[in-house]
This record gives sequence, structure tokens and C-alpha cells, in this order.
Amino acid sequence: MTVAVCTIVRGRQTHLRRLLEGLRRQTSPPDHVVVAWMGGPDPCPAVPTGMPVAVVDAADPRTPLPLAAARNVARRGAADADVLVFLDVDVIPSTTLVADYTRRCRTTGGLWSGQVDYLPEGVPAGHAWTEAQLDVAAAPHPARTPPPADTRLENPDLFWSLSFAMRAVDYDRLGGFDEAFVGYGGEDTDFGRRADAAGLTLWRTPAARGWHQHHESTSPPVQHVHDIVGNAHTFHRRWGEWPMRGWLEAFHDQERVLFRPEDGILEAR
Repeated sequence: MTVAVCTIVRGRQTHLRRLLEGLRRQTSPPDHVVVAWMGGPDPCPAVPTGMPVAVVDAADPRTPLPLAAARNVARRGAADADVLVFLDVDVIPSTTLVADYTRRCRTTGGLWSGQVDYLPEGVPAGHAWTEAQLDVAAAPHPARTPPPADTRLENPDLFWSLSFAMRAVDYDRLGGFDEAFVGYGGEDTDFGRRADAAGLTLWRTPAARGWHQHHESTSPPVQHVHDIVGNAHTFHRRWGEWPMRGWLEAFHDQERVLFRPEDGILEAR
């Protein structure tokens, strides 16, 4: 089976270099690597020579982070792949990640999410890390402790786009990510729900491991409040529920939005 690894990037060249170094170390290297460039600094200097990496333009004048659209651009850049592996640019893949995902997609199918643990600031310091060093420094996300074995994900809202894989034919059957979600927020929850509604089994595995590189962030992500409000409305029109409730309630408490879900009201202030 032909395998493509897809990532989307805006800035974070150091993170991209480490992701690509992790792919260079794979026991079963991907046939293609596609980097969808959403704008900002040119990612090409981060691409090592000799790797099958294609950088494709995914800039969108509507938003600096067209997450849904950029993933679809990356998929189109891997036109002949049988298996698609999507990694956020922050993820350093373990040496068996591609092999682990490929085997599961080939034998079982469905939508697979691997285990990603979180690294503190300053780790790794360069490009000469070992997996043992990353393991010592990393910790699971509090809401994403690793399952003991391959396990069905019964709640599709817990799908996480940080690291996942599926057959290309299934991605295409879903139509990829819905580009009605513009910018940041909600597009992955919608994708998980649509996969489940289409009859795809969602899986979590302790294999296909990765490590999330530290970057500055805010909680709730106030810099994306307008995207989140717009995408929450898109999600609500489709599913009749409000996504990202924790963020919306936090924005309401900060008086950044008016959120009265019982009355169907969500407005940016």
C-alpha cells in the first residue's frame, strides 16, 4: 500500500524539521510527505534534501489558519496514496508510527488515532533526540491517557486530529474536512461525527506513538474567538448542539461572547 504523511504548517520551522527528522527515521518510510503551507515563513528551508517532500500552497485570504481546507489540500497533494497519515506539525513521530498506522488501516480499516504525549518547553533541545529521552520527559494529556490496547472510540466527539490515519478511499468518501469550518475550531469534531455517521469505526491505539512539541498557547484560545464563534454556529446548524462548550463558557465568563445555549444564542461581543 502506498502511504502519504500529510501535515499543515504556518511558521514553526523548527517543529517541522523535527517532524521530518522523525519521518526520516521510520522503519517503514512513507512514500510521500506533503506539507500544506498555510502562509507565513516559507517552510522549504526546513525540508532536508533527499526526502520525498512536496510543499503545496494552502493559503486562504479569509483566515491565517485554514485548518480544514489545508488538510484537504494536503490530501490532494498525495493523489495516489492508499493510506493517509495526518500529523500536526508539532508532532514528532516514533520510528514505527507509519508502520503501525499502515498495518491497522490495511487489516482493519476505520479511522485510527495514535497516542501523543506532551513534551515540556526546551525538549528536545536539538535534532539528536532518542525516543527514550522523549519518553522520560513527556506526559500524556490529562484527557488522553493511553488505552491498554487497540480500543473502539465510542464517542466520536473525542476524535482528535493531532495524529490520525485512514484509507484514502474513506477520506474521499467523506469529502475530507468540511471547508464550511473556516479557520480554527470545530472542524475535527465535525469530521469525527461524519465518519461515525458514515459507518466508519473510530479507533484509539497505544501504538503509532508521537510526542507533542511545546509551543506557546492560551486557554481558552482568545486569539481565535471569532473563528470559534463562527464555526460553533456552523456545527450547531448541522448537529443541533454547541461544540467547544468549555471554550464558549470561558469566553462568556470573560465577556468576550454572549453565550446562552438554552436560548440558542451565541454572539461575539
